[in-house]
Amino acid sequence: MDIQNRVDEIHLKFNEDLKKTKLNGDFDNLFLKYFSKSSGITTLLLKELPKLSAEEKNKYGPVFNDLKATQKEAIEQAKILHEIEQVSNPLIDLTLPEKPAETGMLHPLTQVIREMNDFFRYYGFSVAEDREIETVEYNFRKLNLPEDHPATDLQDTLFVKQPDILLRTHTSSVESRILTNNKPPIRVVTPGKVYRNETANKSNSSFFHQYQGVVVDKGITMQNLKATIETFLKFLYNTDIKMRFRYKYYPEVSPGMGADIQCTFCSGSGCEVCRYRGWIEVLGSGMIHYNTLKMCGIDPEVYTGFAWGMGLDRLVMTKFGIPDIRRLYGGGMVYE
Repeated sequence: MDIQNRVDEIHLKFNEDLKKTKLNGDFDNLFLKYFSKSSGITTLLLKELPKLSAEEKNKYGPVFNDLKATQKEAIEQAKILHEIEQVSNPLIDLTLPEKPAETGMLHPLTQVIREMNDFFRYYGFSVAEDREIETVEYNFRKLNLPEDHPATDLQDTLFVKQPDILLRTHTSSVESRILTNNKPPIRVVTPGKVYRNETANKSNSSFFHQYQGVVVDKGITMQNLKATIETFLKFLYNTDIKMRFRYKYYPEVSPGMGADIQCTFCSGSGCEVCRYRGWIEVLGSGMIHYNTLKMCGIDPEVYTGFAWGMGLDRLVMTKFGIPDIRRLYGGGMVYE
C-alpha cells in the first residue's frame, strides 16, 4: 500500500474513533489505541520511518510527525471540552460520594465450586441443588444402607426428629432424589453442605461441603468413571498431580473406588494434614449398586451408572495451601 494512502487511512480511522470517544469519554483507551509503545496504530507507522529510503524519509518524515501531533492535540482538546461539559451538566450531582473501590474476593469454597461447575457443564453435566433437611428414605434406604447400618448411628448422624428426619450426611441424598424423579440418560453434579456428629480438628468439622456427581445411561463402565475423575483432578490442580485409585467399600456402589492425591503440604513424606500417610483421600466413587438403581425406579438390567462424592473442603485446603479446615469457617481474615 502507498505510504500516503496509509497515512490518510489512519487519519480517517482516527477521526471516526474520536467522534465515538467524544460521546463515551474514554479518551485514555483512544490514546493507547494509537500511541501505546507496542501496538499503537500511529506508533507502528512511525517505527517504519527508519526503514524508508533517504528520499522517502525527507518526504514522509514531516507527514508522520504532523499526523502524530495533530492526533495528540485533538485528543487533548476533546478531553478538556468533555470535562467542561460534565461539570456544567446540571444532571450530575457533584456532591455525591465517589464510588468505593471494589475490595475483597470470593470465599475459596465458592471459587472452587464455580470452577468445578464450569468444568462439568463443559462435559454436558447439569448442576442441581436440593434440601439439607432430609428423610431417612432418601438419605439411607434408597442408597442401599439398611436400618442397622453403622452410618445411621447417632455418633455420625444429626437427627432433627427421630427416626425419620435428619440433617443430610452426604450429598448422595440428592443423587437418590434425581434417580427417583428422572429417567436416564442422567448426568448431574450437585455441590452442597452436609452434617455429621464429628469432633472438630484440622481435617474434620461437624459440617462441611461435598460435591456429588452421578451418571446413568446404557453401557456406562468403570473406565468411564476413572477417566472422568482423572480428567477432573488434573483440571483442578495441574497435570503433574500424583493420584492413585484403590478399591473401597461403599454400600451404595459396587464395586467402589477411592481416589487419593499425594499430599501437597509434605510431598508424600507425611504430616498432620495427611495424618502422616503421604496421601489425602479426596473422593469416594463407584458403579451405582444394582439395588440402588432398582429402589429408585431404574431398570438395572438396561442401565448402568457411576457416582462419586468429593470432600470439597479438603480439595480447597490442598489447592490453596490451607492447613486447617477450621480456617474456612472461622470468619477471620488470614494473611500468609
